[in-house]
Amino acid sequence: MSQMASGDPQVNDPQANAAMPGAIRLFARPKVIAIACVIALCALGWAALALIVTGAPGATFDPSTSGLLPRLVDALCNPAHAHPGLPAGAWTVVDAALAFLMWCAMALAMMLPTAAPMITTYAEIAETAARKGERIVSPLVIAGGYAAVWIGFAAAATALQGGLARAGLLDPAFAATGPLPSGALFVLAGLYQFSSLKHACLTQCQQPFPFFFRNWQTAPAGVFRLGLRQGLYCLCCCWAMMLLMFAVGVMNVVWMAGLGIIMAIEKIGATTRFTKLIGVAMIAAGVVLIARAVAAQAPF
Repeated sequence: MSQMASGDPQVNDPQANAAMPGAIRLFARPKVIAIACVIALCALGWAALALIVTGAPGATFDPSTSGLLPRLVDALCNPAHAHPGLPAGAWTVVDAALAFLMWCAMALAMMLPTAAPMITTYAEIAETAARKGERIVSPLVIAGGYAAVWIGFAAAATALQGGLARAGLLDPAFAATGPLPSGALFVLAGLYQFSSLKHACLTQCQQPFPFFFRNWQTAPAGVFRLGLRQGLYCLCCCWAMMLLMFAVGVMNVVWMAGLGIIMAIEKIGATTRFTKLIGVAMIAAGVVLIARAVAAQAPF
């Protein structure tokens, strides 16, 4: 790999580093910056979700709940309480803005933990280069490229949510109305777990080192593009699971956490057996929901 670029040559100067105070020297290390960035942004995402869930305008919480923690617990146990819903056909600019912020917060909370192996791998390579006196690009740049992809997904999900809301196809918890469409989403997500595209993109997410070795860039713009490419791999890997939020309720924080954990386990390097097992479980859940819908409509 060729020389790496950095905006701060002092960070890569061994003599300058030796003269730095201990705390400054610690945070000048790319891996420390990367880990701190992931933790801080994930915490920010979950904090934003907590505020949205407990403070949505017009939310209908149990009157007996007061204070942030009781309201959050009420929202976790009763996702429909977290938002008043929208009357059929209503979707204002304010609604769209709030939904976009919610999807952005959801992406930070759910997807950044799954990107931790990729970001820390880049940081480890950069840290090794820095010890050799080479100039490097901050891991914040690659994290920015990755986040840009999910911000784009947030915009697309907001548009989809708005269209479904206008058509009256979402209930007060912003879930698909009725078990039939919810079941179809579960079956779709389950089938995607067995697709070649899913496994190809998952492999890229699980093994970022070969990707960086083949495509290493030495300028901030190039590193940002690396983040974009890794973000696209992640999006192609996880889009179907993210759409499950329309099946269980966009404001359902319990499902957000559960799906986030599943996706993180996949990215850490779980075997394909785990991915396929999750697919089987999703298909089974979808079949049950569809069967329930069919049984409810049967003339007996």
